Amino acid sequence: MARRHDPDRRQRIIDAAVRLIAREGLAALSHRAVAAEADVPLGSTTYHFADRDELLLAALSQVNDAWLARFEDWLAGVDPAAPLAAEIARLTRESLTTHRASTEIEYELYVAGLRHPAVRPLAAACLDAMAAALLRHRLVPDEATARAVLALADGLTIQLLLTGRPSDPAQVTDAFARLLPGPGSPREAATD
Repeated sequence: MARRHDPDRRQRIIDAAVRLIAREGLAALSHRAVAAEADVPLGSTTYHFADRDELLLAALSQVNDAWLARFEDWLAGVDPAAPLAAEIARLTRESLTTHRASTEIEYELYVAGLRHPAVRPLAAACLDAMAAALLRHRLVPDEATARAVLALADGLTIQLLLTGRPSDPAQVTDAFARLLPGPGSPREAATD
């Protein structure tokens, strides 16, 4: 029997892993489940990914890339005349509504780092890239502020995901305004 040429198989397996995690959670991730989701032989998943951690890392890498692209899109669309706190509240609201499914999988994969040390460097690299992007766009004056903004955004998003409460734009804006006040704020200092 001739081998079928399938150059996109590895990517289809990663896409299937992401779909599986999004639909059933991280506990459902296995070579067998991903092979069924991707409609490929089990041997294909083990050929491309030696173990579950490699499959998990590939899924997280793809989710991170999509998240970072969305974050860069948001940064490019930040209204310089609007308070940064309100713009971050908008991002938070979009993460919980328009992009809720991808936000849930992003956080599920980050939490996986608590049990799977192999995931931690990739999760940390994503956070580092986000902090660097905030600095590059001159939205914050320093790395400490960038990391504080990201920590607050993560905390609020996780709380809202867990409780199912709707995002109150005024409350979210107020929380970020405490970190990034109006005139004379670190944001203004960053743009001087």
